Amino acid sequence: MAGNSARRGAIKKTGKGNPTAGSGGRVRRALEGKGPTPKAFEREGHKAYKMRQKADRVASSRPKKRGGGAAEWVAGRNSVVEVLRARMPVTAVYVAENAERDGRLREVFQLTSELGVGMLEVPRGELDKLTGGAVHQGLAARVPAYEYAHPDELLETAAARGESALIVALDSVTDPRNLGAVVRSASGFGAHGVLIPERRAAGMTAAAWKTSAGAASRVPVAQAVNLVRQLKAYQEAGCMVVGLAADGDVSLPDFELGSGPLVIVVGSEGKGLSRLVAQTCDQLLSIPMASGLESLNAGVAASIVLYAVDQARH
Repeated sequence: MAGNSARRGAIKKTGKGNPTAGSGGRVRRALEGKGPTPKAFEREGHKAYKMRQKADRVASSRPKKRGGGAAEWVAGRNSVVEVLRARMPVTAVYVAENAERDGRLREVFQLTSELGVGMLEVPRGELDKLTGGAVHQGLAARVPAYEYAHPDELLETAAARGESALIVALDSVTDPRNLGAVVRSASGFGAHGVLIPERRAAGMTAAAWKTSAGAASRVPVAQAVNLVRQLKAYQEAGCMVVGLAADGDVSLPDFELGSGPLVIVVGSEGKGLSRLVAQTCDQLLSIPMASGLESLNAGVAASIVLYAVDQARH
């Protein structure tokens, strides 16, 4: 029947119910908002976007900070008090049940409260297992693994301050207390960081933290996979690399290049600088001493030279 829109094949002429007609349907969807305008660094054609992409590529190509291994346990009342005084990043302090309350334990209670460090009371047998059977005297602290900086960050720190770079590099120094002493002196005399080899050298352990007396939280410590290669990279960046040696070519009082970008390399306690490191240095510097004393330990030697450089710069 003509005009019967219900018959098969008929076309409905009214817009009623038609999703494509009027102000509804596709037109309405086209008029809907698309949300807030993307930020500049999110828009592909924008300069900020390209800069962000370039920065991400550089960051991804740079090795990430490396931890110093598993978390450590510091056992014993005096040791725990010392690490808390040094403001080490303690995760938690563990106290054995029924532990004797003495002056050191009361100080620990006070320091953990001030620093916001959690305290847990555990059975003595469990504390024995956690600390590997160490003599803990009913008290132990858990310290997270240290996060090392990238060697390039030490130069970046100096540039951000508008200062000539001053870096202390340690060649196979194996005593963590010497490392801690160097970090402390580096902080006291304005160095921008300490560089250590990744292998066969002391790392930032709890002992190094304690010796630094809190300076490890202010001075970055970086690890180098290959110390010689990193020293050459510093030379290419404009730094002069000076190694400390008993038979050095230049005596410390005659050293005149401390005002520019400088890397001071300190050798191990017994053998001094390794052959390749000594060959890489631009100069070998000696510290004059009275007869009968052959050498100084790494921490003392670094402190003397850092003091001399600080005096020359100021």
